[in-house]
Amino acid sequence: QLQASGGGLVQAGGSLRLSCAASGRTFGMGWFRQAPGKEREFVGSISWSYVTYYADSVKGRFTISRDNAKNTVYLQMNRLKPEDTAVYYCAAGTRGRFQYEYDLWGQGTLVTVSS
Repeated sequence: QLQASGGGLVQAGGSLRLSCAASGRTFGMGWFRQAPGKEREFVGSISWSYVTYYADSVKGRFTISRDNAKNTVYLQMNRLKPEDTAVYYCAAGTRGRFQYEYDLWGQGTLVTVSS
């Protein structure tokens, strides 16, 4: 089971940190997001050994980290833009870019960035 938290309303240029707590050990973890009226898209991922990948749209602004002792993954989002507004989902599986590579999903947390 995955529990995502930390979403909220923030002004453009601000920061938020999302958390995803797992009920057990996970290996690859990914973050995805779905904006209103759009397809769910890959944001980034992290392997058990802390190797990270990011979508081009967030590279340099978002950072994924994890605390394996706490079975928790974080998504630090800086310099937020209105186009980052979406429901953010964490997922457990591989560390790939595609949704089918993940078999366990959190419930999503809403991030709203005002201009």
